[in-house]
Amino acid sequence: MSKKGAQQGPAFIDLAAQYRRIGDRVGRAIAAVLEHGQYILGPEVTELERRLAEFCGARHCITCANGTDALLLVLMAEGIGPGDAVFVPAFTFVATAEVVVLAGATPVFVDVRPDSFNLDTESLEAAIGEAKSLGLRPRCVIPVDLYGQPADYPAIGRVAEANSLVVLADAAQSFGASLNGQKVGTLASYAATSFYPSKPLGGYGDGGAIFTDDDAKAKLLRAIRCHGRHPDGSECGQVGLNSRLDAIQAAILLEKLLVFPQEIVARQASAERYGEGLGAEVQVPKLTAGATSVWAQYTIVTERRDELAKACREAGVPTAIHYASPLHALLAYQQFPMALGGLPQAEWLAKHVISLPMHAYLVDETQDLVISAIRGAIRSLKAGVAAE
Repeated sequence: MSKKGAQQGPAFIDLAAQYRRIGDRVGRAIAAVLEHGQYILGPEVTELERRLAEFCGARHCITCANGTDALLLVLMAEGIGPGDAVFVPAFTFVATAEVVVLAGATPVFVDVRPDSFNLDTESLEAAIGEAKSLGLRPRCVIPVDLYGQPADYPAIGRVAEANSLVVLADAAQSFGASLNGQKVGTLASYAATSFYPSKPLGGYGDGGAIFTDDDAKAKLLRAIRCHGRHPDGSECGQVGLNSRLDAIQAAILLEKLLVFPQEIVARQASAERYGEGLGAEVQVPKLTAGATSVWAQYTIVTERRDELAKACREAGVPTAIHYASPLHALLAYQQFPMALGGLPQAEWLAKHVISLPMHAYLVDETQDLVISAIRGAIRSLKAGVAAE
């Protein structure tokens, strides 16, 4: 895929560029669904599940209505509820903790690493100890693959095995990445992902999926997503949800999956260009040994975040903050426990991260504009400090 070309001003995520490439095929795919009329769990859903499982090497893929439901469905299938502790990183999107509360369990917040932004296993062990001291049953850990890079699943797995925890990978930002040659979707007992439009593999609406190699759990998940009933109409014995992926979204995702491998390569090329252009000015993200990323967000760290954001706005360069508050600081979550020793890295990162435009169709000219704006702003800020 060529990275050269003209673009009308920077876009933080340019969904229109991809549509210009595959729009005709997407239109035909949608028309085919409209023709056969099987809008709920139609043949496109079955085919998408097969292709997604094949893509990452998982035995089963169970699609659902959105990425949040994907997490919740797993907690329901595992019978996690009141009195159970589920360990979640404090620096991530709120959905990771939200589902724990919806299941009736208690989220226990864990700190993250300053280099990868992902869950810190020492903090996890401290959080497990804190949960036990409060009389909670440690049941599950939900590592988040923040910004597109897998968490340290070998290390997390060792802690989980020692404490009989289910590992549910929150892969909403990382589907398509890998760790030590193993693709996201196969790094934990379960992986949940999202097809929200801005994700690396996103639809034109909400959607999600769960990956697992457990035959019995896959059967149960398929029933829970459909009001607790198996495809033959029999009951699974559990309360379920209405969480099915629409056939039209499946048809769209099938077309997007065809170009996804090329888009991953393009994202990596843009990430490398950012690193080369900005590495001397700010803390740029680094891949851990053996990891690849799909770069759902390209997030830098700087002491002058707010001033940099203002300078970028003035230069016409869009930026975003993912995330401006750690979860334990949000009003709805302040009553829940955290790892002994606190969450200093999550709190620090929330004040210093800023994300730059990143997508598979980020042309060189646009990226040069972003790099120039960032470098100019940082140098001006440094010069201002030196002059004081």
